[in-house]
Amino acid sequence: MSHHLPPARLYTTAFLLLCLSHALFAASFNMMIPELPAYLSDMGGGEHKGLIIALFTITAGVSRPFSGKLTDTVGRLPVMYVGTLACIVCGLLYPVLAFVSGFLVLRFFHGFSTGFKPTGTSAYVADIVPPGRLGEAMGILGICFSLGVSASPPLGSWMVKYFEGNPNPMFYASAVLAALSVFILFNLKETLRNKQPFRWGLLKVTKDDVFDPLALPSALAMIFCYFSYGVILTLLPDLSDHLNVGNRGLFFTLFTLASVFTRFFAGKISDRLGRVPVLKISALLIAASMVIFAKADTPHLFYLGSVVFGLGNGVFAPAINAWTVDLGRPEQKGRALATMYIALEIAIGGGAFLSGWYFANDWSRMPAVFYFAAAMSLAGWVYLTAYGKRFTPPHQRPTTQQ
Repeated sequence: MSHHLPPARLYTTAFLLLCLSHALFAASFNMMIPELPAYLSDMGGGEHKGLIIALFTITAGVSRPFSGKLTDTVGRLPVMYVGTLACIVCGLLYPVLAFVSGFLVLRFFHGFSTGFKPTGTSAYVADIVPPGRLGEAMGILGICFSLGVSASPPLGSWMVKYFEGNPNPMFYASAVLAALSVFILFNLKETLRNKQPFRWGLLKVTKDDVFDPLALPSALAMIFCYFSYGVILTLLPDLSDHLNVGNRGLFFTLFTLASVFTRFFAGKISDRLGRVPVLKISALLIAASMVIFAKADTPHLFYLGSVVFGLGNGVFAPAINAWTVDLGRPEQKGRALATMYIALEIAIGGGAFLSGWYFANDWSRMPAVFYFAAAMSLAGWVYLTAYGKRFTPPHQRPTTQQ
């Protein structure tokens, strides 16, 4: 019994190609992250290290409404092409604009990549997979992204070492990975029906394009639960140095392994039990990990925190993606996903900014930051408990209407 688009199978050629493209895309812009602070310092811009991630995130957030609108009008594939093209162009230009202001401008434009590609990819996946296996599909897609994120930084660092401190080959390799990611997409067919040709008028974004009220529940859950991610990105280097953790990279290895492990079945469970119960579990796991980090006085506790944090995020990511698609209108998946991704940038940016501002290299303040992040996740659990049932789509569970 075949539906108009989604086949009964999940692992179709189109889905597997999309997963491979997503892994290469993630590898492309993540492989350089560990080397960028030293690269910026060598150019004399050490005091601007905070902007390496901040500029990237600002553009990613600002471009979401555009990518959401274009995903629903021009098509899923063109939006993915634009996002990947940003990675190719920036990878080729880093060696050319090798001065502080040039580098910062490129970091700003590089953010368009994550503002566009994931929005188009998530909408495409929602088009081609069986509706009853959407959570599972988002879990597998997330695993591929995580593998790209975790496997590429060691490669980037190795290349810089191999070429005796010259980062340019790493930048070119990043562009090659992005080119491979986009090349794979050429084998896919567009899934958006009634697509429109691009015209400049489509770039006029209204309040309705920026915000899908139907996706508000998942956006709020994202802000509560992902605040901790910004805290981790900001305070992790200081905490690991303070505890004399030998290899900082081990945090990311343990985090990714735990996250990948849970993604295998978390999405599938959300298809069976509903998104909200799974999201409530993830909120508690993330809160627990923040408490462990607050109390961490040995490397062992630090590593335990990274595993629990990875488990929480692995449960959270596929369920929040699938819930967002469930909540939005079928013909406006891009807009719903863009709203949720804007919330993600607000959560990470807010967590990073507030934790850095409050901590200010005062060790006595470190635990308070983590306790506050735990409280944010617990507030997410309270929100999901109080209101989550109201936003469970009818096809998942018979409940009162919104």
